[in-house]
Amino acid sequence: MEALIFNIQRFSTKDGPGIRTTVFFKGCNVNCLWCHNPESIEGIPVLRFEYRCCVNCGRCADVCQTGATYVDRGKRFYNPDKCTLCGDCTEVCGAHALEIIGKNYTVQELYNLLLKDEDFYKESGGGITFSGGEPLLQQEFLIGMLKRLKKSGIHTAIDTALNVDWEQIESVLPWTDLILLDIKGMEPKLHLKNTGVGPALIHQNAEKLAAENNEIIVRLPLVRGVNDSIEELTAAAEFIKDWPQLCGVELLPYHSLGAEKSYEYASLKVQEKFDAPSKEHISAVKNLFKERGIKIL
Repeated sequence: MEALIFNIQRFSTKDGPGIRTTVFFKGCNVNCLWCHNPESIEGIPVLRFEYRCCVNCGRCADVCQTGATYVDRGKRFYNPDKCTLCGDCTEVCGAHALEIIGKNYTVQELYNLLLKDEDFYKESGGGITFSGGEPLLQQEFLIGMLKRLKKSGIHTAIDTALNVDWEQIESVLPWTDLILLDIKGMEPKLHLKNTGVGPALIHQNAEKLAAENNEIIVRLPLVRGVNDSIEELTAAAEFIKDWPQLCGVELLPYHSLGAEKSYEYASLKVQEKFDAPSKEHISAVKNLFKERGIKIL
């Protein structure tokens, strides 16, 4: 049993309490306009090209056996349809401009890696967070990891959009301490426009989750003029205000990392750049949650 993972971030302090390791699963069934991990959306490995590092030496083209990479008039070109992701080009790139994103791990391999920082987790009240992409899309592997970690007494968290069948969510809850719930919006047409999916299933699952015993932190991305209206956020606050296991809300103002990354993957559509809300608007948003007794984290 293996899972496709595109990043393992050690000593993370932003994905749950304490010092944590965040494991980023590859593959997502929500496609947010502002996604800051656009390389996570496809559930297959992809080739990353850091164009700012490339010196157009041509070594990658020299070793490419399929013609996916070639040089014309001193400039590198890449055809992803011909690429087999053999990795030959990444090995000869002296400028470190090429990298295959996405690696398969077995449960045992990942468990051994995560346990290297066990002392830090336990001393700081930290643990492991599974993020993505959408970790619930690789459910069988996820359950195997959660069971092992809980047996070792390690705190576990899942960062999810809940855009899956409830049975997939319910199956991981006995071994999960904390759910980091990403709410992208409330109004159905706007949600569909911004994420490519409607919110009905997500909101139904969120209400079911709120009746369980797992702690919940709601994460709200804030993109100026896209999903940050007072009406949208008031609706979100009303939606979650009575959840008994709600620890609080994290407001996540937009940043352009995803747009910058989208230039580095030939298989990705270049992402539009947006803006973060003003400090004054964020302050107003904080107040509307506080007025309803919701803690801002």
